[in-house]
Amino acid sequence: MRTLKDLPELKGKRVILRCDLNVPSDGNKITDDGRIRASLPTINYLLEQGAKLIVISHLGRPEGSPDTKYSLEPVAKRMSELLTIPVHFSSDTVGPKAESAVEFLQSGQVLVLENLRFNAGETAKADSERLAFAKDLAQFGDFFVSDGFGVVHRKQASVFELATILPSCAGLLIESELKVLEQLTKEPARPYVVVLGGSKVSDKLGVIDNLLPKVNSLLIGGGMVFTFLAAIGKGVGKSLLEPDQVETVKGYLQKAKDLGVEIVLPTDIVVADKFGADAKSEVSSIDGIETTSFGPSGLGLDIGPDSAASFSKKISAAKTVFWNGPMGVFEIDKFANGTKVVAQALTEVNGLSVVGGGDSASAVRQLGFEDSQFGHISTGGGASLEYLEGKEMPGLEVLE
Repeated sequence: MRTLKDLPELKGKRVILRCDLNVPSDGNKITDDGRIRASLPTINYLLEQGAKLIVISHLGRPEGSPDTKYSLEPVAKRMSELLTIPVHFSSDTVGPKAESAVEFLQSGQVLVLENLRFNAGETAKADSERLAFAKDLAQFGDFFVSDGFGVVHRKQASVFELATILPSCAGLLIESELKVLEQLTKEPARPYVVVLGGSKVSDKLGVIDNLLPKVNSLLIGGGMVFTFLAAIGKGVGKSLLEPDQVETVKGYLQKAKDLGVEIVLPTDIVVADKFGADAKSEVSSIDGIETTSFGPSGLGLDIGPDSAASFSKKISAAKTVFWNGPMGVFEIDKFANGTKVVAQALTEVNGLSVVGGGDSASAVRQLGFEDSQFGHISTGGGASLEYLEGKEMPGLEVLE
């Protein structure tokens, strides 16, 4: 794969840098700037080379037309604070305003263009529409650097087609992400433990199938655990359940047994009467989820304390750990303990600990952990999962 070292002299050259600045926000306030921070090493490298830097990204899903709540302007302001230099912003992605902003850009300066997804061509299904939008973007640059790891599994104009038009390469973030993911798939240090959570087991089928032959232990929590519990004959009340996946899960349980892989399920669950911060809750064994004081209408919203301790012990003893998906509804304090205990255990791993992006990355920061406490926090939950599934990654293949 082509990297920054493959680029020629950049002084005075216009470089289009595709980042993933899709950050969560509360109104105009960014609540997690992790992805902005992750883009800084490549930005600083290109600025040190004297490039005129044009940063592009998407934010949210504005359906192909402008929507102020998805503007990248607050992102540009935060980037300016982190870089401690002015960061210019264009309220257009393409068109006269963007052209003017690019024209006046000087060496060592940064310009952020407005949200790519304000243009329908960015995510269009038709190749010709994506290519047309990519050509509009390409006129702004001499080179293209792809560094938005969170979107490399998507065939989108700024990820795939743009790289076919301009001389292109991967940035430092993509390099570092791939280095870690290769460690997880090619001769990982053992014991190798994978922790999976989140809401739906159907979102994780591919990664379970691909990782089962590679891991020593697979720990299951989050909403997806109730489909596993149903597969071993446990009642789950009104907990999140995917009935159509029960037989598939039974197949994975048998496959794990045949491979000698340990699948670890919770032994206790935090059950509530409803979903909400004011919910009443109690801890139940997995045999008694439907016999708590809430009866068959009880909702499982976190793994219990015994399970959290058991998971922690398994994780702490591992040499390689990959974690994707919270153990419960971590946004509500009374259902955050399982996720917090798992996160703490990852900080104590004597080896490689990887937080697989998405909700897991948001959770560890929201719960007060620092990025530096983990071996690696991925910027792309979906992308990291698809890589581990062995799927094709258009945004990477185009850089080969």
